[in-house]
Amino acid sequence: MTNSQFTILSRRQWLAAAALLTITGFQRTALAQANTVQVWKDPNCGCCHLWVEHLQASGFKVEVRDVGNTAARKRLGMPEKLGSCHTATVGGYVIEGHVPATDIHRLLKERPVALGLAVPGMPIGSPGMDGPEYKGRKDAYDVLLVQKDGSTQSFQRYPGQGRMAQRGGVQRVSDSAVTLPWVMAEVRRVDKAAGKVALKHGEIPNLDMPPMSMVFQVKTPAQLEVLQVGQKVRFQAVQENGAYWVVQIEATAL
Repeated sequence: MTNSQFTILSRRQWLAAAALLTITGFQRTALAQANTVQVWKDPNCGCCHLWVEHLQASGFKVEVRDVGNTAARKRLGMPEKLGSCHTATVGGYVIEGHVPATDIHRLLKERPVALGLAVPGMPIGSPGMDGPEYKGRKDAYDVLLVQKDGSTQSFQRYPGQGRMAQRGGVQRVSDSAVTLPWVMAEVRRVDKAAGKVALKHGEIPNLDMPPMSMVFQVKTPAQLEVLQVGQKVRFQAVQENGAYWVVQIEATAL
């Protein structure tokens, strides 16, 4: 082999290697983008934070935007009736609520034609709502495959155990507000535009919910007008169609 032939061969090998490295770099970038989850949530929502940790433990890179999720949900086209406490995007799909990481991995592998996945409300036992304070309680729930027209079908079913009796999607104890217990809390955030309040609260007996920080929707948004961050309040709450609602809230004496 002459020196010129050796030089040409070396250049070809170098160019081939460079091309391979470029392709590999693109593949790695594409893979990183596919596995990067962007999350919109309330900064005071404890269960949202735990869900983010669940995704990270499952291999996802997570970018968090602590600005609430109402505007993001609307912009991304996820129906409000399927709403939960956080909204996310990954690999061109929209993810609403406490969707298990295994179902997101399956979604990205199968690539169905759809808007994304949703777990409406905040079912206990789902990722982020499964801490030791719940003592192993699990509510039955479906991960829904959401089409762009808003229609849904079950993507994965999770059976429950120890679920409280319900009637028409509303817990029995919520039939009359006078039967609801008052719960002490501290206001962490007030979102008047979305009609939501973030509360660090004590145990909510009628919901079988331990003390934690959570974002609630408010039945009468006008009640938010007098609330301030850091204020001590007492409130009554119900679960309705998978979502948690404050039905009454008022300031308490120091």
